[in-house]
Amino acid sequence: MQEVVLFLLLLGALSGGQALHLIHLPAMSKVAENSPPETSVHMFAVKLSASLSPVVPGFPLIINSSPLTRAFRVNWLSDTDFEVVTTGMEQLDFEEGPHIFDLQIYVKDDVAVTDLQVLTVQVTDVNEPPEFQGNLAKGLDLYIVEGTKPGFVYQVEAFDPEDTSQNLPLSYLLISPSKNFRMSANGTLFSTTEFDFEAGHSSYHLIVEVRDSQGLGASTELHVNIVNINDEIPRFTNLTHMYTIPEELSPGIIVAHITAEDPDDRGFTSFLLYSITTVNSYFMINQLTGAIQVARRIDRDAGELRQNPIISLEVLVKDRPSGGQENRKQITFTVEDINDNPSTCTKFTFSIMVPERAARGTSLLDLNKFCFDDDSEAPNNRFNFTTPSGVGRGSRFLQDPAGSGKIVLIGDLDYENPSNLAAGNKYTMIIQVQDVAAPYYKNNIYIYILTSPENEFPLVFDSPSYAFAVSELSPPRTQVGRVQATDKDFPQSRITYSISAGGASQQYPNIFWINPQTGELQLVTKADYETIPVYILRIQATNSEDSSSVTVTVNIIEENDEKPICTPNSYFLAIPVDLKVGTNIHNFKLTCTDLDSSPRSFRYSIGAGNINSHFTFSPNAGSNVTSLILATRFDYASGLDKIWNYKLLVYITDDNLLSGRKRAGALVETGTVTLSISVIPHPTTIITTTPKPRITYQILRKNVYSPSAWYVPFVITLGSMLLLGLLVSMIVLLAKAIHRHCPCKTEKHKKTLVKKVEMKNTKREVMVETIQMNTVFDGEATDPVTGAIYEFNSKTGARKWKDSLTQMPKWKESSPQGAAPRRPVPQEGTRTPRSTDKERDGLSIKVQAEDAGLGPRSQDSMPSTPKNRNSAFTRGASPKWHPEK
Repeated sequence: MQEVVLFLLLLGALSGGQALHLIHLPAMSKVAENSPPETSVHMFAVKLSASLSPVVPGFPLIINSSPLTRAFRVNWLSDTDFEVVTTGMEQLDFEEGPHIFDLQIYVKDDVAVTDLQVLTVQVTDVNEPPEFQGNLAKGLDLYIVEGTKPGFVYQVEAFDPEDTSQNLPLSYLLISPSKNFRMSANGTLFSTTEFDFEAGHSSYHLIVEVRDSQGLGASTELHVNIVNINDEIPRFTNLTHMYTIPEELSPGIIVAHITAEDPDDRGFTSFLLYSITTVNSYFMINQLTGAIQVARRIDRDAGELRQNPIISLEVLVKDRPSGGQENRKQITFTVEDINDNPSTCTKFTFSIMVPERAARGTSLLDLNKFCFDDDSEAPNNRFNFTTPSGVGRGSRFLQDPAGSGKIVLIGDLDYENPSNLAAGNKYTMIIQVQDVAAPYYKNNIYIYILTSPENEFPLVFDSPSYAFAVSELSPPRTQVGRVQATDKDFPQSRITYSISAGGASQQYPNIFWINPQTGELQLVTKADYETIPVYILRIQATNSEDSSSVTVTVNIIEENDEKPICTPNSYFLAIPVDLKVGTNIHNFKLTCTDLDSSPRSFRYSIGAGNINSHFTFSPNAGSNVTSLILATRFDYASGLDKIWNYKLLVYITDDNLLSGRKRAGALVETGTVTLSISVIPHPTTIITTTPKPRITYQILRKNVYSPSAWYVPFVITLGSMLLLGLLVSMIVLLAKAIHRHCPCKTEKHKKTLVKKVEMKNTKREVMVETIQMNTVFDGEATDPVTGAIYEFNSKTGARKWKDSLTQMPKWKESSPQGAAPRRPVPQEGTRTPRSTDKERDGLSIKVQAEDAGLGPRSQDSMPSTPKNRNSAFTRGASPKWHPEK
C-alpha cells in the first residue's frame, strides 16, 4: 500500500503540482455498529488537475479494503464532492466483526490522471437490545396435551449482543398476564391450571418480553395450543330406543337413523364408526352414517318372529377403528303383522268317495281341517268359506252352517238310480276360502264327490247247472260250451271265470281251459273216452265284489280212435325150405286187443314183402287171435323164389263188423306187426344170404372255442409253463448231481496217477493230493517258496508246474525251529498232483498276491509266515490214495 501511495505522489510531483488529488483524505472516520444502509461515514472532494479534466464516471471508488468488506461504497454528491456510506450488504457488528476498516479510495480523470488515498473507518459500539434466537424471534408455537398437570411448559431464552460472555442477567416477563400461565424472571413458562380442550380454549396467545440491565428490551409471541386427546366417549344425539316397523319391508329400506357426536372432535368434522354388535340377520347399519337398513326379508309369520316379534339390537359407536373411545346403545324393533298371506289349504282339490247307501245328514268334509292362514295375528289370520256352487249339488249337498266349510249330505246317492246314473254318480262343487280382512285374498277349492257302489245284488249264473258233450276225437282248443254269470250292481265290473275243480286226467292236471273273460270252455288236449267218459267240473265266476260257482258236466262221446295192439309186435322166424303147406309156422299166433272195438272186429292182411303169397293168417277176420300159416311152398329150383329172408308188415284193422257202406263213413284204425322170416335151405344147397344192411352213424364233433371260457387256455398254458420250469430245474439238479458224484473223464485222461508222498516234519506229517485236469493254462508264475515256475489259468485259477519232471526241486528240510515243512520231490514217472476246485481258487488268489509282491496272507490279512503257508497248503482232514488205473 505504501508503495502505491509513493507512486502516486511521484506522479503528482512530475505534473508540477497541478495534478488531480483527493481532498480530506487520508482521514479517519467513525460509524456506529448496526448502521442502516446509506449511513454517511465520511465526505471528501476531488481537486481537478490544471486541465480540468472531469472524473471518469464510476470514480472514485474503493478498490481495496483491509479487512476485505462490502459494507462501504462511494456515492457522488457533485462532480467534485463525494461521500462514503454504508451499503447494508454486510452488518457492522462491533461485538463480532472487525472494529477498523482501511478503505483505499482511487480516483481517475479523463486524461488518466489518478490519485489514491486511504480512509480509516472505525466501528463504534452501540448498546443493543437483547435478541431472541431462531424460531423464537419470529414467534413460537407451543403444545400442551389436555389433561396435563400444571407445571413447566417452556424455557424462554434470549441473547444480549453486548454480553458476549453472557454474564449480565436478563429479565423476562409476560406482557399480557394470564391466569393460566406465569413466567419466572429467568424465562421459565409455567402452566397454572389443568387444561380441558372440550371445556375451555383450544389455544392461548402470550407475549414475552426480555430486558437487559439498561432497560432495552425485545418481545416475541408464544402461541400455546392445547392438544386434544381422545379422552371423551362419543355421545348419542337421538334419544329414540324403540321402533315399530311393518313386516315384509324390502331390503335396503332405512328403518332407523342412529346419530352421535364426539366431544373430542369439537369444531371439526366427526368421523364416527357405527356397528351392530348383536348377532342378527334382519338389519345392517351403515358404518359411517349410522343408518339402519333392512338386510333381508322380515316375515312376522315365520320362524322366531311368529312367537316373539321383538328384535333387540345393540348399536356400538367408536371414534376410531381400533382402540379409542366407544359407546353403546340398546334399541328395539317391534315387527307388526300385515295381511300378506292369503288363506290357503294343504290341498285345493278333494275327491270324496261316499257309499251309495250313506244316510242323509252324513258329514262329508270339514275344510277347516285343511285350510289355514299363516298370518300371526287377528284379524289377518281369520277366514271363511263362500257358498258352494256346482252342478247337482243343490239337492244332494249343503254347507252347514253357512261359511263354516262343513259339507253335509242331504240327498240320495243310490248308484242304480237313473238320475244319478245320468249324472255319472259324480258331483263337482266349487267353494272359495277368503280372508276376513283387507285385501280379502281368495282361493278356489274344488270338491269332487264320487258315489261308491255297494254290493247289493249277488253274482248268479244264467243256469243252475250246465251239461256239454264233446267227441273224444276233438282236437285241442275245441269249444265245449259256454257259461255266463251276471251282476245287477252298477257299475258293471268285469267277471272272471275259472275252473275251481274237476277236469283232471291221468296225463294232464286239467284237459279243459276256460276263457276268463268270455266263459268259453275249451279242450286243452284230446279227451279219451276209454279213460274217463264223463268229467264233472266246478266253474267259478268272480268279480271285484262277489263270486259264484256252478257245476258243468262234460260227456265224452266215444269214437273209434284206438289202434289194435298185438303181441308180439315183432318176431323172427326160421323155417326149412321144404315146410309143408298149411303148417302153422312154429305155432306162431298173434293176440290183438282194441280198447274201443270188439274182439271179433279184427281183420288181418299182409302188406308188401309177402312175395309169391307164401304166408297168410288163419282166421284172417272175426277173431282177436290168429295163426301164421304157410300158404304156398317154396320153389327155388325153378327160379320162382329167389329171396331167402322175408320181412312181412302185417296190418290189423278193426272194421271187420262194418258193412261196405258203413265202412266208408266210419273211422277205421289199423295196427301193424313186423315179422322177419328166414328160409333155411338144405345142407347141400348153397344158401345165398343177403347181408343185413348196416347203418353207420358218423358223429362230427367240433371243438369250438367259447370266449367266455378264456380261463381254460390260460390255466393250461400257465400249468404247462410251471411243469416245464419244474422239469428243467429237476434236469439241471440231476445233471449237477451226476457231475458231482460221477465226473466224466476223457479217453486221454482216463488214467490218473496219484502218488502218496510222506513228508516228515518235526511236528506233523502231511499228505498232498493233486489232480491233473485238462485245462488250458495261459500264464506263468514263479513259486515264492520253491522258486519253481508253474503255469496257471487266469480265469479258473487252476495251475501246474511247467515241467514237473525237471523243475520241481526237492523239499528242503525245515529249519531247526520247524518253520517250514519239507515238500516231497516229484519222482520220475509220476504226475504232478493238482488241487481240487476250492484249492485251485485259493492257489489262484495266492498267485495273484505273490505276483504283486505281497506274498501270501493269513486270515487276519497279514503276510503269512512259512508256517501259515504250510498250514494253508496242507488243509485236509486226511490224505487219500488214488491208485493208478
